[in-house]
Amino acid sequence: MKKKIFGFVALTVVAATGFAACGGGGNTDSTGGGNSATETEDLSKFPLEMPAGEAKEGGTLDVAVVTDTQFQGLFMWEYYQDNYDAQYMEPSHEGLFLVDKDFKIVDGGIANLEIDPDANTATIKLRDNVKWSDGEPLTADDVIFSYEIIGDKDYTGIRYDNTFTNIVGMEDFHDQKADTISGITKEDDHTVKIQYKEVNPGMQQAGGGVWSYAAPKHVLKDIPVKDMESSDPVRKSPVTLGPYKMTNIKPGESVEYTPNEFYYGDKPKLDKVVFKSVPSASIVEALNSKQYDMAKVMPTDTYPSYKDLAGYTILGREEQAYTYIGFKLGKWNADEGKVEYNPNSKMADKSLRQAMGYALNNDSVGEKFYNGLRTGGTTLIPPVFGTLHDKEIKGYTEDLDKANKLLDDAGYKDTNGDGIREDKDGKELVIKFASMSGGETAQPLADYYVQQWEKVGLKVEYATGRLIDFQAFYDKLKNDDPEIDVFQGAWGTGSDPSPTGLYGPNSAFNYTRFESEENTKLLAAIDSKDSFDDAKRKEAFDAWQEYAFEEAYVIPTLYRNELLPMNNRVTGFTWAYDTTVNPWATIGVTSDDRQ
Repeated sequence: MKKKIFGFVALTVVAATGFAACGGGGNTDSTGGGNSATETEDLSKFPLEMPAGEAKEGGTLDVAVVTDTQFQGLFMWEYYQDNYDAQYMEPSHEGLFLVDKDFKIVDGGIANLEIDPDANTATIKLRDNVKWSDGEPLTADDVIFSYEIIGDKDYTGIRYDNTFTNIVGMEDFHDQKADTISGITKEDDHTVKIQYKEVNPGMQQAGGGVWSYAAPKHVLKDIPVKDMESSDPVRKSPVTLGPYKMTNIKPGESVEYTPNEFYYGDKPKLDKVVFKSVPSASIVEALNSKQYDMAKVMPTDTYPSYKDLAGYTILGREEQAYTYIGFKLGKWNADEGKVEYNPNSKMADKSLRQAMGYALNNDSVGEKFYNGLRTGGTTLIPPVFGTLHDKEIKGYTEDLDKANKLLDDAGYKDTNGDGIREDKDGKELVIKFASMSGGETAQPLADYYVQQWEKVGLKVEYATGRLIDFQAFYDKLKNDDPEIDVFQGAWGTGSDPSPTGLYGPNSAFNYTRFESEENTKLLAAIDSKDSFDDAKRKEAFDAWQEYAFEEAYVIPTLYRNELLPMNNRVTGFTWAYDTTVNPWATIGVTSDDRQ
């Protein structure tokens, strides 16, 4: 039976993709750390799946999630916010749709999707006989209920954005002018039709505008939406659709899973799966001592320390993610659900932002600290999206002369001869920089950036005086902490390349709070009906990438590849994006002991 791979992190979902384990130095003349033995690797040499083997009956699979922070434990599609919770949801949570190698939704998953551009509708058709992990049938009501949760005025999550307000009647429902969402119709127990104001080509892709999940209405209907995020069905006893179910959650530490006897696909092979958070500093030792079968979110900056692990195969793939430097340019207006760009903010001059980009050598960072497993970023559409990535844009590469000229011409000059530039009014200019702690190279990389900016006369200090814990870091970004002027973050793009969910005027994830008429226009072109034509879609993507490069409100620093050490006793697992089989439904072990 065909089954869906674990749903990709949607573009409109914040996923820091393990950035707490990021870091690293830069140029060879920079101070700070780095790998003592740098070896540049070719990603193509890494396999995507484990060799086929005869799985034994039962067994326990132990999985390490490499993190230097506790997971939040928001185990529901409507509420989770970061990649760590997403990692823990993989065995137990399954989305509705199947995607192909181009990340487009295709038939064969829990549900099929049909987009009608002329009628501005999407029709979701559930397969028969799918049940929740408590044995209750999955129905159209569960699909609709998920929309009602996100659209509720008391919803505390982060999903309510323009992909939801694009549904006819959603805003009236949100404003309590209507008891139902008029644009969502239950055609029968297994069919839901959604009327949109406009449809766009991104809706053909998971995470691209059609919500890819359902919520168990029979479990949640009596819980007020304002209390749902803290409720047991979200944090302690989720009812889900995946091959395993969460049976023992130790908040912030670990989750145990047992087979979901009601899973619609083939019976899971293992007796138990255990996920446990493991600090980046101790993961290599733990693997050497054969404590885990798998290590997720494995830091690439320490690759030489585990590249020759005895008894393990290391899988590798391009990551749907990039790291970036962002500039705080305004605030989020929660009441109106939009960003408020401040043209008078400290970082509002794009020449200042561009100069900070030209001060950095991210190719060197990728080579020295990530062994070539990360490469310098050029545009905000990573190359994993093929032709939609504009190869003509060269991005911000180190050019200190150019950086200095940009600052000189913009009026940032050293007026007192101390080597540090003042602002345009001749007053002291101190730029507050926020970056995350965690891993061996987080501090050296942040130090490298500060040092490079100092080389062009900019005084940059750490917000809070030090690196910031992952959770606190994103709390500060979401709340527009006034102490932050510049920040280093990371995005998991998911399977829809449209950038509207991250950089649109109505996206809470637009942490820079940049907004302009031209930016909104170019994003609209990407998501327009004209872009159902592939050539016009490419043209629209290229135009926005060029504009974003010029405005530099976000500067991509590194494209990322990811590695997954897997003990050789594991079989039946694939890490390919285009698989039609949920790997957690087929994974097993060939022996009782790790090799």
